[in-house]
Amino acid sequence: MIPDHTATVRPEWIDYNGHMNEAFYVLVFGHATDAMMIETGMGQQYRGESGCSLYTAEAHVRYLREVSEGTELTVRTRILGVDAKKVRLVLEMRAANRKDPVATSELLMIHVDQSAGRAAPFPDAVRERFASLTEKAPEWAGSSIGPVPKS
Repeated sequence: MIPDHTATVRPEWIDYNGHMNEAFYVLVFGHATDAMMIETGMGQQYRGESGCSLYTAEAHVRYLREVSEGTELTVRTRILGVDAKKVRLVLEMRAANRKDPVATSELLMIHVDQSAGRAAPFPDAVRERFASLTEKAPEWAGSSIGPVPKS
């Protein structure tokens, strides 16, 4: 299991509606993804030695509840699958005072050789680490924005 990432909602993250701005949900999810990379052996040393990193190819964020200044947030990251060059993960953000998630994010990430500028296979040890961490997808994963009918 990947350790949870925590953050506290800062005053500068609050928007004109009086709650955390959408950009800062993504920032917190991004920091949780960085923590996942360190946990799976893809931190700064890996990037320096291999010249490779994970790039986000697709993201789907659901904003489920408002979050106010000072709220303690916890993000749980789960790996849903990995192949030679890609990894799929989901993140659930919870507030200290709520049982249900306040936001979720689903990511498709590509292992990229930065000098070549293209996808590259994971080293066996990294791919195996991701495979060992793979969990069942939550029911909401894989959904997309549905069509809006014309009025």
